[in-house]
Amino acid sequence: MILQVHGDIFEWRGPAPFLFVAIDEIQSRDIKAMSQLVSYGWGVIPVTCRLGQTEWKTSLFPKKDRYLIPIKVIVQKAEQVGAGDVVTIEVTIG
Repeated sequence: MILQVHGDIFEWRGPAPFLFVAIDEIQSRDIKAMSQLVSYGWGVIPVTCRLGQTEWKTSLFPKKDRYLIPIKVIVQKAEQVGAGDVVTIEVTIG
């Protein structure tokens, strides 16, 4: 499954600040429907993402009725993006 995800980058503070993009509810519902086939535990789903020219491997994290895409620091630097920016990310599941 390949998705085009469009959204705002936002900061979620924990032990350290992390940046994420939330997948919309409709796409998240589609992901949840197939999650049993691709999840390796705790509901996280391994994916490959592409933002601009940068590709990285990560995992989607479930949060309420949506999934979150972590935006690694290396991606932030390579694509010159940060909190508040609106981006489109290609997400490949499976």
